[in-house]
Amino acid sequence: MSARHTSLRTGPWRTGIAAFFLTVVAVVAPSHAMDIKRVVSPGGIEAWLVEDHKVPVLALEWSFEGAGGTDPQGKEGLANLVSTMLDEGAGPFDSQAFQARLQDSAISLGFDAGRDGFSGSLRTLTEHRDEALELTRLALAEPHFAQESLDRMRASITSSLRRDLADPNYVSRRQFYATAFPGHPYGDEIRGTLESLPRIVPDDLRGFVKRQFGRERLVVAAAGDISPDDLGKALDTVFGGLPAKVEVPQVPDATMAGLGQTILIQRPTAQTVMLMGQPGVKRDDPDWYTATVMNYVLGGGGFGSRLMEEVREKRGLSYGVYSYLIPMDHSAMVLAGGSTVNAKAGQALDIMRQEWARMASDGVSEQELADAKTYLTGSFPLQLGSTSAIARVLLQVKRDNLGIDYLNQRDRYINAVTQADVKRVAQRLLDPAKLLTVLVGKPAGVTPTQTIDGGS
Repeated sequence: MSARHTSLRTGPWRTGIAAFFLTVVAVVAPSHAMDIKRVVSPGGIEAWLVEDHKVPVLALEWSFEGAGGTDPQGKEGLANLVSTMLDEGAGPFDSQAFQARLQDSAISLGFDAGRDGFSGSLRTLTEHRDEALELTRLALAEPHFAQESLDRMRASITSSLRRDLADPNYVSRRQFYATAFPGHPYGDEIRGTLESLPRIVPDDLRGFVKRQFGRERLVVAAAGDISPDDLGKALDTVFGGLPAKVEVPQVPDATMAGLGQTILIQRPTAQTVMLMGQPGVKRDDPDWYTATVMNYVLGGGGFGSRLMEEVREKRGLSYGVYSYLIPMDHSAMVLAGGSTVNAKAGQALDIMRQEWARMASDGVSEQELADAKTYLTGSFPLQLGSTSAIARVLLQVKRDNLGIDYLNQRDRYINAVTQADVKRVAQRLLDPAKLLTVLVGKPAGVTPTQTIDGGS
């Protein structure tokens, strides 16, 4: 699960163009350094660029840091609703005309309301670049927020919320976050609630854009068929008309709550969904790379991980169990989860906690360490397999303040991790007695500290 988890909403694709975008070959072979250029527009807007003219495609990614992190009380879900509405008519184009222009030129434009920022994404062929940039500018600066579009998008979100309430995996995640971060934006549902969504009106959306989209908080990355000079002009075209500064409400740091609790949400399901976790490491923590190696061995390495070996392969208790790190701007977690038949839930949970403790007490073997390093360094170039993917990764690197040379240094950081490092970090992070555990189902062999009637 990711802290920035809301799906991008993109414009329609022309037949055949989607495949073209998705199969663009990475601009840099894995064995070569990536050339990242720092670009500053005439108006002072900065971006990072991986320039490549072999294919006629431009990918642009951006984020307004901190924007959308705090919705007004009683109008939770506002930021997410804005993200669905920005391409629903802007400037001289109503919703239908705006969408038609995107479709006719095979332009993909999407927005995402996250817990730590409000982001956007643009994909376009070079021949349609000027139109794509103008449509993006209009969406950010002159959105319509028509009542008809608002009603339609609100109904869609409401429907998805109702549907998710029947999904045990969703229910477990919602309960986990609400317990871990009570009274904090991280504990809220980013899409809002069935009660809050009807209260949101068009003026709320307009006010959000005016208050949240400021150039001071803007982070931009680009990849593909554009020169630094042309990117500078494009940055001013898209973002130059936005306010220089805005006063975005500050999100406070959060200390994870509920540690040591086991919460059972009773539901008449055949299987029990299990989710457990405790505080982790932020992305700028010096122990991040060691924690990444540790997590790979524990549960992040698929069938090669300890959790999969012990819970699935040896005992057949689950189709899959996993662990992962969740770094956020104001907190961090290490989580594990999976599902099993009700009768075996207590046994599966005990084994997961035992592996949690074994990692803290014993660390990793020399072979496990070597295998983790091989995978983590060897698989990373696959994340850079298209122009769009490069722009996304580049934006995240820039958002996390990792440095413009990070992509060329990452393997060195991973390879520097030692067995002693892993054991030290595991002892710092992993304590089965402090796990917050949420179960959904009718598990046998479990003694919860709190039981909630989850209905049907």
